[in-house]
Amino acid sequence: MNSNSNTSDPLAQWLQKRASQWQHIHDRLQRQSGRRDLNVDEATSLVVQYRNLARDLSLAKNVLPNTQLAALLQSLFLKAHETIYRSPFFFRQRLSDLFREEIPQIVHDSRGVIIATFVLFIVSGLCGWLLVFNYPPLASLFASEGMINTVQGGQLWTDDLLNIMPSSLLSASIMTNNIVVAITAFVLGAFYGLGTIYIISLNGLMLGGIFAFTHEYGMADELFNFVVAHGVVELSVICLAGAAGVSLGEALMRPGAQSRGKAFQEAVSKGGKLLVLCVLFLVGAGIIEGYVSPDAGYPLESRIIIGVGYGIVLYAVLTGVLWRKKRAPSNP
Repeated sequence: MNSNSNTSDPLAQWLQKRASQWQHIHDRLQRQSGRRDLNVDEATSLVVQYRNLARDLSLAKNVLPNTQLAALLQSLFLKAHETIYRSPFFFRQRLSDLFREEIPQIVHDSRGVIIATFVLFIVSGLCGWLLVFNYPPLASLFASEGMINTVQGGQLWTDDLLNIMPSSLLSASIMTNNIVVAITAFVLGAFYGLGTIYIISLNGLMLGGIFAFTHEYGMADELFNFVVAHGVVELSVICLAGAAGVSLGEALMRPGAQSRGKAFQEAVSKGGKLLVLCVLFLVGAGIIEGYVSPDAGYPLESRIIIGVGYGIVLYAVLTGVLWRKKRAPSNP
């Protein structure tokens, strides 16, 4: 650290001679940036240097005010202060707070949007069912030609999944696809919620339409048998991600007393936390869909127990029941 100040004042000369000490503090703070692994001796030494730096800054403001040296010391002091007084970060505690307190509170505060998103998905599914049930050729809008030919041949496209690829690869492929869908449903909410509404509606239409199509060939029960183990949580999580996306759009359209930018930033923060939960549960749903759903060795009763049980776990986490922790009252 260099200064362009020249003076014959003894205190000023003494300050100039301490430039090497300031450079040492600067280099140390640069190395420490982003790290949280100081031992006791290193932390104590940094605190001592911080105190000396505070003294030097005070002298510089009195002896060499409005100089480059005083400005450099002020900047260095602020950086040292930020490093020493930053809040401690404990990953386990942060993760515990996220699932025990923050997510249940976010779900409670967003319950209206969440319910509306689920209703949209259900209504879209019913519309898809009615469309294909009354106009069977419309099945081509929701199912590929290969899927249609397989069903018309008396089989479901899911029957030979384990013969095509092992369960591990199948699970990885499924969970990746579902996570991409969830993230997309959330991110598209930035378009005033319209993108998210499209994704949720499209998924509902596809599900309803495909069930109506398989019903026409007497295979809806088989499709339900395949879907029930993983579908309860998978579809619920997609709707949750969609609700987070709708909240982005709502923040842009109705920011309330806050600025639009501030409201959107808060919606992104809350939605991002909810998305963490979505991703974790989609990983579990992908494992179930890769190992349980295509395996004919699991009877329907077992699949229902797995699907409903996993859904109860999701509900317990979302509401905080799993942790038996009271939720803080929300602002009116």
